[in-house]
Amino acid sequence: MEMRELTVVAGSFVGFQLLFNVASPLLSSALTPGYGRLPSTKLNEWNSRLVSTVHALIVGLFCLYILWFDDAVNANPVWGDPSLVKLNVAITCGYLLYDLVLLACNWSTMGDSFFVCHHLAALYAYGYVLTRGVLPYFANFRLISELSTPFVNQRWFFESLKFPRSHRLVVINGVAMAVVFFLVRIAVMPSYWASVFATFGTTDFERLGVGAQVAWITSCIALDILNTIWMYKITRGCYKVITGAGSRKVKDGVEASSFSDKKHVNNHTD
Repeated sequence: MEMRELTVVAGSFVGFQLLFNVASPLLSSALTPGYGRLPSTKLNEWNSRLVSTVHALIVGLFCLYILWFDDAVNANPVWGDPSLVKLNVAITCGYLLYDLVLLACNWSTMGDSFFVCHHLAALYAYGYVLTRGVLPYFANFRLISELSTPFVNQRWFFESLKFPRSHRLVVINGVAMAVVFFLVRIAVMPSYWASVFATFGTTDFERLGVGAQVAWITSCIALDILNTIWMYKITRGCYKVITGAGSRKVKDGVEASSFSDKKHVNNHTD
């Protein structure tokens, strides 16, 4: 890993910590009166999700820019010039490390084994991008999934502020969340895997070596399995809200959590 990428990883880690501990509490208190009435456990979750939304917007928009305008990466998805992609991946790695520390420190209230698996799989795969500069197109493509994160977090904000599920803003955001989540995480799977299979047997693929090949394929399979599970939960919750079933109290709160996607849904960084 070059000094530039290492600096970005460290800088983003520190930056997200400052956003969580300083900027989010100040901004949320000023803009949202209900923030100060939340219990301490929810304050941590609120600040975490605000950080998540900021990260998602940064890397998601940067991802689209690279996909549209970085000709070198698009021309050679395995060995194209990875300069911009490495910057985007470094920001994400800094965020993932920050979030793992946050989960560890607040495991009783925010811990989620799915997210630990998600983060470790992503860090394992992105490590090859940062250290060897390989697979820039595919690494960047996975980050398009972050564009669904702001909608998921907004769903949680509404719920924490006790907006009724029948509220128009809640319904609109919920439907938008389901649609965007499907578009950027599920609908892109055939295209993504078609591009992956197209590299098999090529000289570029063989140059990767077994280690990078295994890291790439296994991490993608794991992340897509997680995305499929989350899509099922979101779809089930969205259906209940649209049909009105979500407005009724559900036994043991199981369904109440399903539309929220998961306890700590922000970090789904692919």
